[in-house]
Amino acid sequence: MNQIDLKGRTAIITGGARGIGYAAAERMLASGAKVALWDVDGAKLATAAEALGQGGTVSTHVLELTDEASVQAATDATVAAHGGIDILVNNAGITGGNGKTWELAPDIWRRVVEVNLVGPYLTSRAVVPVMLKSGYGRIVNISSIAGKEGNPNASHYSASKAGLIGLTKSLAKELATSNILVNCITPAAAKTEIFDQMKQEHIDFMLSKIPMARFLQVEEAAALIAWLASEDCAFSTGAVFDISGGRAVY
Repeated sequence: MNQIDLKGRTAIITGGARGIGYAAAERMLASGAKVALWDVDGAKLATAAEALGQGGTVSTHVLELTDEASVQAATDATVAAHGGIDILVNNAGITGGNGKTWELAPDIWRRVVEVNLVGPYLTSRAVVPVMLKSGYGRIVNISSIAGKEGNPNASHYSASKAGLIGLTKSLAKELATSNILVNCITPAAAKTEIFDQMKQEHIDFMLSKIPMARFLQVEEAAALIAWLASEDCAFSTGAVFDISGGRAVY
């Protein structure tokens, strides 16, 4: 494993109790960062913190990412626990199951957009002022290849992830002279618990589109996230970093 220097940095990772978020937490702890795990599942958070805590300083914060007051309270608690915030990884997301656009229930469609797009807006809204005070920050948004290409039977998920790309680019331009860099990654599917929300035919479709003929490993995503969260990433902002096994054509 290549060493990335995150010593002295504090990272928030939303959805950090599992999947790519958990892997990113492992990688950042190994790189010297302190980590604040934000998740809606308190039991999963406790289990994750017990394991991850062996590798460094970890705090946990149970919150609802779509609720402004909950996000602000978690931000305040993270600053109190760690003294500041240097890195924000907007990783938490849901798929909302699969179905044709006209067959998806409006409440499900709205919930996916709320979690996957409004959530990162609210976390950025709360955390950016903290970063501005210190004059440093790195924000990494976890979008999806679906946000670039639009997966059939996943219009809610695809639209939310496309919106997250747009949010990344807008926020990056607003912060371009503030030493706060905002980038996103567009992974192909990784075999995590999120697969439990999908139909098998949709999983098979995603695999069939990947030229490398395998799913993403969460550790591979974590390595890219850690670099984007580091000082070594110094002249990329508003960028979309593909990690799709060759699927993306742009």
